[in-house]
Amino acid sequence: MNIIGPDALVFGVDDVAACSQYLTDYGLTAVGQGRFEALDGTAIVIAHKDDPALPPGLGTSSMLRKTVYGVGDAATLQAIAEELARDRTVERLPDGSIESVDDMGFVLGFQLSVRKPLALPAETINAPGAQPQRAPNTVAVRDDADCRPRSLSHVVYFVPDAAQAEAFYVNRLGFVCTDRFTGVGPFLRPAGTLDHHTLFMIQTPPFMKGCEHFTFHLGGPTEVMQAGTRFVQKGYESFWGPGRHRFGSNWFWYFNSPLGCHVEYDADMDLHDGAWAAREAPMGADASQLFLLQHREKWAPGGPLPGK
Repeated sequence: MNIIGPDALVFGVDDVAACSQYLTDYGLTAVGQGRFEALDGTAIVIAHKDDPALPPGLGTSSMLRKTVYGVGDAATLQAIAEELARDRTVERLPDGSIESVDDMGFVLGFQLSVRKPLALPAETINAPGAQPQRAPNTVAVRDDADCRPRSLSHVVYFVPDAAQAEAFYVNRLGFVCTDRFTGVGPFLRPAGTLDHHTLFMIQTPPFMKGCEHFTFHLGGPTEVMQAGTRFVQKGYESFWGPGRHRFGSNWFWYFNSPLGCHVEYDADMDLHDGAWAAREAPMGADASQLFLLQHREKWAPGGPLPGK
């Protein structure tokens, strides 16, 4: 099935104003009431938790109400509807999308993808032994660099039964496992993208079921560092990072948020096709990141030693 990846995540939140400010400061653009978009049109959508238009909650503290996947064509949309209707309700919404639930109770939407094609440069490097990627007199860093999120990358679920959850996405929707943490959960990639994963699942007790984090792709590791630094300067609390993951190889920086989950910046994720063989490793600090940095206030040589 030609499922590309998440087009939008829908949240029912306690504080709409705080979440709106957070998403704007993160770099998304407000487009209409409660919708905050990346450059390609993928989005986070928020409403007050008591809004009757929202899908029902998960019965936990999670604020995530719906994951909307973009598909590449009408045939895929019809195929998903027919597949899921074999054993669960599938609702056709007025906008032409369909809505159902997965085996863990997460509400899913599927629509013809809203993703707009992007034609933007990626970060370039110069390295001894390789042809220069930047011409002479072209600098790599700018204080005014545009570090806006480009595309919704992935979402991470806490699930009570990772094996059953994985089976649903693999057997019913055509996702494939690219890597796995033993006894914890899989990284999953749908057929319509080469991104290492658009969904990762972590097995937890049932009362934790919900969204652990979501992230948007940026243009490179320098943008992760620069966007994250700006976010810290606006008063938001760093949770984990910056650093670089092993599985997926993506650079990361996670922050606390008022959406009841963590929010990440990421960049430079591995791409995989059908020739890739999934790896497996026990969950642990070494498996989770190749390296981890720690943000601190700026410092200049000749000044007081950091931390003194």
